[in-house]
Amino acid sequence: MKRILLFIGTNIAVIAVMTVVLSVLGVDRFLTAQGLNLPMLMVFSLIVGFTGSIISLLISKPMAKWSTGARVIQAPSSSTEFWLVDTVGKLAQKAGIGMPEVAIYEGEPNAFATGAFKNSALVAVSTGLLESMTREEVEAVLGHEVAHVANGDMVTMTLIQGVVNTFVVFLSRVVGYAVDRALSKGENDGPGIGYMVTVMVCQIVFGIAASMIVAWFSRHREFRADAGAAQLLGSPKPMIHALARLGGVEPSNLPQSMASMGINNEKPGFMALFSSHPPIEQRIAALQQGSR
Repeated sequence: MKRILLFIGTNIAVIAVMTVVLSVLGVDRFLTAQGLNLPMLMVFSLIVGFTGSIISLLISKPMAKWSTGARVIQAPSSSTEFWLVDTVGKLAQKAGIGMPEVAIYEGEPNAFATGAFKNSALVAVSTGLLESMTREEVEAVLGHEVAHVANGDMVTMTLIQGVVNTFVVFLSRVVGYAVDRALSKGENDGPGIGYMVTVMVCQIVFGIAASMIVAWFSRHREFRADAGAAQLLGSPKPMIHALARLGGVEPSNLPQSMASMGINNEKPGFMALFSSHPPIEQRIAALQQGSR
């Protein structure tokens, strides 16, 4: 989840800065000088939309290291570090990708993978995860992260984010132009205060809606990464046990709904729409169903 939140947050920040800078430079005034120039607005939206997501992707590794305090294992100094590097190397070879950087960071049980390119990614695990899981479970988590890299999930999320960014920028200015014309009754030659305020408000509102779309795709990719981990390890059981451990449920004492591949009937709250990961119960059920 860290990698997605970091990616989306960086992307939003880049979009916001670019919007302000381009407005100061008079780009919005140029686009509305002779009425709203829709073809030029679309080109402008594509540039702004994809620039934000591409920059976020390119700086994802250093940003992840900085934000988590992750320490890359350059020369293993303990049996755990030797095992981590060796395990990631074997999983990467099975997945057909280059050896990722392997890092450890202080924190609660978690792990992430990031990077713009498959053959130079970063896989990091927390000290909490290493302390609370068996090596088989940690290997499953590492397999999940390696599967993310092999599936090209960061690039996929970049493209999706770029597309939704484009529509956010485009629609915000279309609505802003319409509101400004209505308020000024067509008397303004260029964008007025109504345009500026409406664009900023719409970018926030549409940006929230866009985050839901990105989160939906992210949840879908999590199921694929779980399945990828099961394939790399040759069995879904280690991944099921790891997920159960992350969910605070002992693998030997799973709820009946999980044991029978059922999905919890409890309705998710509104904030679940912004979650980058599906409920653990659903992920375990998907793995169990896939093994039959």
